Amino acid sequence: MRTTVVLPTYNEAENIGPMVEALLGLGVPGLSVLVVDDASPDGTGDIADRLAAEHPGRVTVLHRTGPRGLGWAYLAGFRQALADGADVVVQMDCDFSHNPADVPRLLAHIPDHDLVIGSRYIPGGSTAEEWGWHRKLLSWWANFYARTLLGLRIRDVTGGFRAWKRETLEGIGLDRIRSQGYVFQVEMACLCERMGYRIMEVPIRFEERRKGHSKMSLRVQIEAALRVWEVGWRYRQVKPQGTQRAQRNR
Repeated sequence: MRTTVVLPTYNEAENIGPMVEALLGLGVPGLSVLVVDDASPDGTGDIADRLAAEHPGRVTVLHRTGPRGLGWAYLAGFRQALADGADVVVQMDCDFSHNPADVPRLLAHIPDHDLVIGSRYIPGGSTAEEWGWHRKLLSWWANFYARTLLGLRIRDVTGGFRAWKRETLEGIGLDRIRSQGYVFQVEMACLCERMGYRIMEVPIRFEERRKGHSKMSLRVQIEAALRVWEVGWRYRQVKPQGTQRAQRNR
């Protein structure tokens, strides 16, 4: 099984090296890393290129020069991973808020599921103690708002730690995805559930980033909340395809 971990980066010079080494050190057979850098001015892309030279065949870099955005970066990474022959695509943050040691836990459930989500909001899941109560409340409310508005059973629809089967990404149709920013995660989860793919959530602890600064702002959060309505309207008539059945396991 060929697994590609897609890491979107923007100004992650302090994190990219340790993250790539941690992923390669997991000992997962067939695992490679694809860094998708949005022209980071801090030199993240150059560091990624050096890592690719040090680990030929296991680390590759995609330098994006178009409009920046989490959704665009992930879509470009997903397409590249599929073109390179990945059987499974893992998406995660580069700042260690997602623990690379949890990757094998997600992959363990892929044979029987189409999408595996690292979830903060099922029993056993949590967020870092460093988060203040207001930050935890805002994160919980944003997730609750999105899943309630869209009528989803997935508990963590805003999280970005996921393992996708190749066939799931191909079946969804990446060309239909329109959202940017953090609504991208909501749109992908919504479409996957409504199309009837088998989904499992695995509890994770969401950590505080190790280095650098978060790209999340109040403006981004407000915009995301408004755009959830667009996602619901766009996919209001989507139904399960063929014999696929949504499956909830915890």
